[in-house]
Amino acid sequence: MSPGEWISTSMPYLTPREHGQSDAWSAELEARGQRGSQRVVHAGEVSAPPGIAELLGLPEADPVVVRRRVIYLADEPSELTDTYYPLDIAQGTRLASTAKIRGGAVTLLAELGHTGARVREDVVARMPTADEREVLRTADVEPVLQLTRVTLDRNDRPIQVDRMVMPAHRQQLRYEIGIGDRAQS
Repeated sequence: MSPGEWISTSMPYLTPREHGQSDAWSAELEARGQRGSQRVVHAGEVSAPPGIAELLGLPEADPVVVRRRVIYLADEPSELTDTYYPLDIAQGTRLASTAKIRGGAVTLLAELGHTGARVREDVVARMPTADEREVLRTADVEPVLQLTRVTLDRNDRPIQVDRMVMPAHRQQLRYEIGIGDRAQS
């Protein structure tokens, strides 16, 4: 892969960080000797979009908290991520703010008493919207990958939904799945 491409595995982004550790994105960049950043372009309450409301188990247009970010690899936008939270979990917390969250949102969720126990991810390839194409700096004919991740707690309650959009030609997704006894630990 060239320097502008990224191989992404989900596991580091699903596990709360130890006290004092940086967020998973920063740690992964450092381990790979690369540089990047993320910019929160919006955070706060919105009406849940139709697909998101369903994934969170909420009525359509119910209020939720969203954090909208642009993720950069070097100086290139490599991902757009909107993360949605049920209002009763995120309202009035740092999840509803544009400020950086030490250790990342998954760590803050755990501190608030909400830990993920299971994740479901769906990936589709599609053409980007005009806004996505502009922010990601892609050509009209370049598709994107859309990854939708639902994090559920041990009671199967959805606590977070991530909707990530990435230029397909600069992204590779890697999945590691435990089988048998290892999967149950």
